[in-house]
Amino acid sequence: MNTEPAVVVKELSKSFKLPHERHNGLKSLLINFYKHKKGYEHQHVLRDINFEIKRGEFFGIVGRNGSGKSTLLKLLAGIYAPDHGLVQVNVSLTPFIELGVGVIPELTGSENIFLNGALLGFNRKDIAGMYHDIVSFAELSRFMDQKLKNYSSGMQVRLAFSIAIRARSDILLIDEVLAVGDTAFQQKCFDYFDRLKEEGRTIIFVSHDMEAVKRYCDRCVLVDSGELKKVGKPSEIAEMYRRLNDTSIAKDAKEQNAKDADTRQFEIDILDEANKPTALFKYGETMRVKVAWDAEKFPRAINAGIAVFKGSEFVFGANTLNEDSAVKEATATLNVSLNLGPGKYKIVAGLVGKRKDQTYAFEANGPHFVVGEQPGKRASNWEGLTLLPHSWNNRDNVK
Repeated sequence: MNTEPAVVVKELSKSFKLPHERHNGLKSLLINFYKHKKGYEHQHVLRDINFEIKRGEFFGIVGRNGSGKSTLLKLLAGIYAPDHGLVQVNVSLTPFIELGVGVIPELTGSENIFLNGALLGFNRKDIAGMYHDIVSFAELSRFMDQKLKNYSSGMQVRLAFSIAIRARSDILLIDEVLAVGDTAFQQKCFDYFDRLKEEGRTIIFVSHDMEAVKRYCDRCVLVDSGELKKVGKPSEIAEMYRRLNDTSIAKDAKEQNAKDADTRQFEIDILDEANKPTALFKYGETMRVKVAWDAEKFPRAINAGIAVFKGSEFVFGANTLNEDSAVKEATATLNVSLNLGPGKYKIVAGLVGKRKDQTYAFEANGPHFVVGEQPGKRASNWEGLTLLPHSWNNRDNVK
């Protein structure tokens, strides 16, 4: 048995030059040259990446947009050369990196099959022999005489993938482009992956779908901001990826909340239990929503209402009028336990008088907050907007 790894990545680094200004002619180029002005900066996309991929392994590469993931794929495929370090591929590799690469829009589906087959090293007789299987797998038999420019993106990726998997290579490198396929076609692809695993072939799989990563990958690597954060089990990598996403979304929400604060008719602040502004909460944590207004501007506003929305879906609402809760000094604070599913939510608030029909101010552009997906039984074994108290009876115990 050959125990040599299929791929070795060692101390891999890559950067690109980002120009500061454009030279519209020889004159501007000479002027900037004599100014000794540096016309570019280095963007360090990957720094000191190290990992190995075993033969026959279903290996996942996970990272947010802009993490350096696409650059890493192109280095593995040999499209880019590293600035420093090593990419050693010990077996043959077929990259399936970007939708549209290697296809000609003005050619028909049939013509593209023969063109791409030739690029993969097949002769015309080989391609003719596998033509029916390619078309059948792609489910495009009625469209093979149409030009590719008239295909939908989903049809194009089905055809391109159906050709790519015929390659006589030990490694298949597949990017997120499978996301454009429908569910049935994706399942067909994954069934094919299972057969490749049984044959001992290696798959490098890139996806933002953490359920697919957990289901099919043996190991994964997480790349973020050009650095390798961890190589480990798919469940561990998926959880780290979700936390990075939650933190990023919450950071953006907090910054947007601060920008929007000056445009509101009255103050709406989201606080944690220590009364510190935040936009990221764990499942079950207490959130404090503080509403404050100018009593001179709204003299008859003696009650406040607060509602939570997820998109356009109304999740929860409460007001001091219904609950007979006294408002003091034109301020009201709602303490709410966030027994909510993961996602981004928004606060809407209003100022009310002695009756429900006396609304003196309404703020639909309230602050946002994020409930992160947390590990553990309470937060992971249910679905929906909120966790309702529930239990299951075993069938043998039902009376």
